Amino acid sequence: MPPAPVQGWFSRAEAFLDQRGKPAWIAAMVLGFILFWPLGLALLFYMIWRKDMFKTCKKSRHAHMGGSTGNSAFDAYKADTLKRLEDEQRAFEGFLGRLSEAKDKTEFDAFMKERDAKTGAPAPQAE
Repeated sequence: MPPAPVQGWFSRAEAFLDQRGKPAWIAAMVLGFILFWPLGLALLFYMIWRKDMFKTCKKSRHAHMGGSTGNSAFDAYKADTLKRLEDEQRAFEGFLGRLSEAKDKTEFDAFMKERDAKTGAPAPQAE
């Protein structure tokens, strides 16, 4: 039977924090910043380098955005709500477009009146 590999203090600390999850890593980082700021910074860079902190966030965000929950009634409600929100967004964007066009027309008409007043030319008839 081969001897068990000897773990260093760093490997043991990493395994200890991994067993306890993200809150333990974040607490260790905050404690590192409090005790000695370069230690906290090193922990932050190590957590980013490992990228384990961000893998589960992406998975859960993807599951919430597009995946099925397994509850058909809730999935139908979610689909209806998302469709309604998309329709409202399109209607609002259309409203903003019409509002912008009206503002542009008003500003252009004011400019033309001001220009015509300076030059003495007759103002064009509005349609």
